Amino acid sequence: MSRRKHLTPQQLKFVNLLVYNEGRLTATECAVQSGYAKERARSSASELQNSNYYPLVVQEINKLRKEVNEKYRASLETHMRDLADIKRRALEENSFSAAVQAEVARGKAAGLYHETKTIMHGKIDQLSADEVRKELESIANQINPKIIEGKAEEIINKRKIKRNEKEKQTASSEDA
Repeated sequence: MSRRKHLTPQQLKFVNLLVYNEGRLTATECAVQSGYAKERARSSASELQNSNYYPLVVQEINKLRKEVNEKYRASLETHMRDLADIKRRALEENSFSAAVQAEVARGKAAGLYHETKTIMHGKIDQLSADEVRKELESIANQINPKIIEGKAEEIINKRKIKRNEKEKQTASSEDA
């Protein structure tokens, strides 16, 4: 059991390897690379991470993890700043595609884009040719509405006429 008031260079190396290689090296590998005996590396790694045996090492591991998390944490501000930097560098190198992608990513992060996905049920081969055309027109109108030219009064009158014709067709089909 350790009664030291500071970490040894070997313990510091273990702590640094463990924290900075998290997910890439096991604690046992960190112990071996820190100079602990291969035969006892697994036990040493376990003991070094146990506050009952080495409280100073555990404190240092926790302190360094916290520092690393603070340094590399992602926030909207850091994310936006990094994307702006990527865009700037891409433009300097005339990599316009990369610059556009970085700007789109910034826009998405800022909430400027909203993606909607529609899941349709049924199969297109179950529809008639007319039904397929109508569906495609409907989708096209949703994506790119038609531009209507003319005076407002003319357009309103045309719409009223169309609406009346549809009502007459509906009424005549119900009577039949």
